[in-house]
Amino acid sequence: MEPWPSRSLALLLCAAGALLLLPAGDPGSWGRALLPLLLLAGGAALLRLCARPLALRRAPERVGYLPEPGCSRHQAARRARRSRRAGELPPLYPNGWYRLLDSHGLPRGGVRSLAALGEQVAVFRALDGQVYVVDAYCPHLGANLAAGGRVMGNCIECPFHGWQFRGEDGKCTTIPYAEKVPDFAKIKTWPSCEINGIILVWYHGDGVDPEWAVPEQEEITSKEWVYRGHTEHFVNAHIQEIPENAADFAHLTFLHEPVFMSGVDLRYTHSKLWESVKHCWKAEWQPEPEPNKHCSQLVVKHSLTVFGKHFSLMDFTVRARQVGPGLVYLTFEHAFLGRGIILQSVTPVEPLLQQVIHRIYYQRNMPAVIPKFILKVECVQFERDIMIWNNKQYLSKPLLVKEDSAIQRHRRWFAQFYTENSTRFTFQKGGLDW
Repeated sequence: MEPWPSRSLALLLCAAGALLLLPAGDPGSWGRALLPLLLLAGGAALLRLCARPLALRRAPERVGYLPEPGCSRHQAARRARRSRRAGELPPLYPNGWYRLLDSHGLPRGGVRSLAALGEQVAVFRALDGQVYVVDAYCPHLGANLAAGGRVMGNCIECPFHGWQFRGEDGKCTTIPYAEKVPDFAKIKTWPSCEINGIILVWYHGDGVDPEWAVPEQEEITSKEWVYRGHTEHFVNAHIQEIPENAADFAHLTFLHEPVFMSGVDLRYTHSKLWESVKHCWKAEWQPEPEPNKHCSQLVVKHSLTVFGKHFSLMDFTVRARQVGPGLVYLTFEHAFLGRGIILQSVTPVEPLLQQVIHRIYYQRNMPAVIPKFILKVECVQFERDIMIWNNKQYLSKPLLVKEDSAIQRHRRWFAQFYTENSTRFTFQKGGLDW
């Protein structure tokens, strides 16, 4: 953000000053003097608006629910959640790496309290720059370490009694009023890493150490591609539903065929107003072999038709690489619009609530308005999916036809992320509310 006052405001203030200095009896000279300044101020504001990264955040009840007469948006969403039958769910938290927050959101000495994977964790950056993730609650008397706790070297200090816990192994190093620190005084630590501008945590139902590393995107690290914005959504569904879309080719043709201008409300996306313009999709999904069996590849070829005629300028190919259950790298290249990537992260916050972040990075020499437009179009298509996910039931034994065979292959591939001790949740009746 620019410091206040902004350049635009400064120009407007100059214009106001010029107005005060002009002779009172010559109104024509006012316009001649002010017009260039006003045009400069407006142009500067427009340029900054185009260059500023897109930031679009949707609350859980904002997207994916039908309105109900006499109800607020929040009330309608709550009714839908409570009345839905969730189905026979797989384990809630598959094993893998999950995004917690962006790197720039945690400065040296910073502490954050975050909900993820049904847990509350404290994330802090030591004074040497290393990031650590520990259980949020002090084992002494349960104080939240991130609610007033301080970073002391590579330790986090409890705000209640001053106990200090080492980020590396969770060992308590200091109890200010005790003669000796017991050997068993420690807090749980979570494996974490920092890559591609985000901080991630490793989860495994059996407590196994990380089995694979998060791949680095070289163009982001080298700053060849620059950050151009992000979107944030919350999806009321099991996490498996989201990556499973990659193998559901038929839904691309039906749900995502209507042009993005027709919006996200599925009651109206097939309206006759926009039926002359259609997205066309051809997709292929395959799991990767060892040593990358935790990855899969989706190749999507897109084209656009206008009044039934192929509009070749909008031809492009997207390669989406799924890395574990919670990360997707969507890379794309266009002859005129350039190259870039959307990093998708899906993090289970609690049962049937997924936080989904899309971050776009694009080549530096392309106008920022291009990646922002791409991200906005992707947002529209994603919100159509949310309307399905937020209201559907998970079926462990779906009725599939021959053309749906990729869905069954995807489920067999995804099953590797579950273990015997993976967290399960049983719904006695109705759905889940938060």
